[in-house]
Amino acid sequence: MTDRTSGMRGRVGVVVGVFGVATAAAVCVAPTAGAIATQVSIHPGLNFGSSTNYGTGCTYQARAAVTDVVQPVAFYDNGVRFAVVAPSGGTALVNWVPATEGPHTISAVQSPDISIVASMDVRVGRGVHVAEGCNVFGG
Repeated sequence: MTDRTSGMRGRVGVVVGVFGVATAAAVCVAPTAGAIATQVSIHPGLNFGSSTNYGTGCTYQARAAVTDVVQPVAFYDNGVRFAVVAPSGGTALVNWVPATEGPHTISAVQSPDISIVASMDVRVGRGVHVAEGCNVFGG
């Protein structure tokens, strides 16, 4: 009976040892929280209009707040990437110049994340340059 009990203990020890190694390996390769763009905003600057402050051909600063200070940030206009920039601190900044009138969704994604979490909807009218800004008609 003693030989049988010690053999059982040996097998239990091997199973526990293998389980411990597997658990340690799983912890070492557990995915970390991804980098995320948490907020998107667009600053109209000196551009203005009666229905919207966003006009075609006018320049705006798109801003994304991000969780990773190193990973690049991709900006999209209606799902089409228009810029990839490195963040400065927790913020990524890029100029955006809308080419078409109508609704636009500006979104940002920080690598390696591929899902859009942050976006902003704007209506774009016809922009007419005046001095340092734009007058915006329609929208």
